Amino acid sequence: MQSIAAYWDAAADSFDEEADHGLRDPGVRAAWADRLAAWLPESRADVLDLGCGTGSLSLLLAERGHRIVGVDLAPRMVARARAKLAGTGAVVLVGDAARPPVGERRFDVVLARHLLWTIPEPEAALTRWAVLLRPGGRLVLVEGRWSTSSESGEGSRRDAGMPWDGGVSAAELVAAVRLTVADLADLRVDVLADPALWGKEIDDERYAVVAVT
Repeated sequence: MQSIAAYWDAAADSFDEEADHGLRDPGVRAAWADRLAAWLPESRADVLDLGCGTGSLSLLLAERGHRIVGVDLAPRMVARARAKLAGTGAVVLVGDAARPPVGERRFDVVLARHLLWTIPEPEAALTRWAVLLRPGGRLVLVEGRWSTSSESGEGSRRDAGMPWDGGVSAAELVAAVRLTVADLADLRVDVLADPALWGKEIDDERYAVVAVT
């Protein structure tokens, strides 16, 4: 785990330069705000943002009045998230998102973006996350299936201990959710092909699975 944390710590300084990470472009920011509003309850909710990075999605949610707990393995990511979320009431913890350090606390929403495909035992993580939901709560899992290469850092990611194999398809993730989350009331897949979300045209599979218990 230390090598994985070190990998993301090293990425912290430049992380927000990606359009969908920093949400600095007003159009990208607005696109994600609209998506989050569609996925989350209209009323104020307790949200656990796993693998929160520098806290950009958490900030959007806090601005809508939601109560946020963020978790990230990398201390430097957490430091940046805490600075970004200062004054919002959000709490950001250093910890393993696969085993969130939240004790007996329960949430209305567990959110994870581009996280699950990096976890060595994703089904076990999904099982733990589902237990953290209140009745009627929802998992919001933003993932994708894309190609990687040594030029994009695949070697260093694998050296850090992450199972970087190009992501997870929507069909694979839906099957895993159905296997691990009991008493599903609803499950849907939203395709995220809109360039406004990414600040560029994309040609790979990007989506969100929203599972309501």
